[in-house]
Parts: sequence; structure tokens; C-alpha cells
Amino acid sequence: MERQAAEILAINALGFLASDSERLGRFLATSGIGPESLREGAGDPQFLAGVVDYLLADESLLFLFAESQGIGVDETQKARRALPGAMEHQ
Repeated sequence: MERQAAEILAINALGFLASDSERLGRFLATSGIGPESLREGAGDPQFLAGVVDYLLADESLLFLFAESQGIGVDETQKARRALPGAMEHQ
């Protein structure tokens, strides 16, 4: 997957999290960022990588996101590999 497509997927993931106050609250608490940082973070590839990491760490959330986007969960994994900080074995 190309990096631009991976960033778009990650922005969609951020939108998915933001569409539900409970999901967003858990994400903010886990990441330690404030809601005011979300808009700025959406333009930062490393932040977007963290959003994808967050989804990948929660299988049920990952499946909900994939279903909401009409994609396979493997697309999220491919996106992570295209974003900064990806480990070789991912």
C-alpha cells in the first residue's frame, strides 16, 4: 500500500474513533492527548501511525472499523506497514 493511501485509511480510522464519544474517550485516555490535538494530529504521519496501532491492538475495534469501511482487516495491517515506525515483521 502506498503511503498516501495508508494516511487516508488512518484519517478514516480517526474519524471512526471520533464518531463515537466512548471510543474517542478511550483513545484519548490511552494516547494521552487532548481533543484539541486531534485536528493537528491528522496531518502528522507518526500520529496517524499511532491511530492505526491503536486499532490493531484491539481486535474487536479493528473488525468494527474494517466493517464500517467495507475493507478487510488486512488493509489496516498493510496501511500500518506503509506508515512511519513500522517494524520489519509487521
